[in-house]
Amino acid sequence: MSKREDILVATLDLITEEGLQSVTFSKIFKRANVGSSTFYNYYKSKEELVSELFMNTRTHMGEEVMIGYDPSLTVYERIKGILKSTADYALNYPKELSFIENHCQSPYISEELRNKLDPSAIEIFSIIEQGQKQGIIREMDIILCCQLVTGMINSVINGYLAGKYSLDEYQIQQTLEACWKAIKV
Repeated sequence: MSKREDILVATLDLITEEGLQSVTFSKIFKRANVGSSTFYNYYKSKEELVSELFMNTRTHMGEEVMIGYDPSLTVYERIKGILKSTADYALNYPKELSFIENHCQSPYISEELRNKLDPSAIEIFSIIEQGQKQGIIREMDIILCCQLVTGMINSVINGYLAGKYSLDEYQIQQTLEACWKAIKV
């Protein structure tokens, strides 16, 4: 792993453990095992570091969600497939999910970066739009429709990660089906 990656991983770990406001440069230096000159070689400010971390985690999420995606499937199968991949991502990378959710409105993240769509979001919007044109997904704002289904998935995963209940494959499939029922006509 490069020093830059060490800094990003250390920052994500510290933000997860302590919260963004408690993370100091000295803590990052220590956790990443880098000196201040190495850090400042890559980043000019905390805002720049957090923005890059946000961009990297969102890009990683989009890539993970699109693994195995098959655009030739039906709208129903594609929605369920992307939502299943979203659940898998959330279970496999809980620190990244928490960071994205908790900091997408942070003043550290520029509005341009916040509003930049990754390929998985673009594809979900496209699937919803196609489903609406086919008359199988309810007519509502595409962004709200997307937030509804991804919010349901993330809420269930967050409850599981917080230890509120157990979660197995059957329950994940039940959740995916509930997401579909929330948007279908």
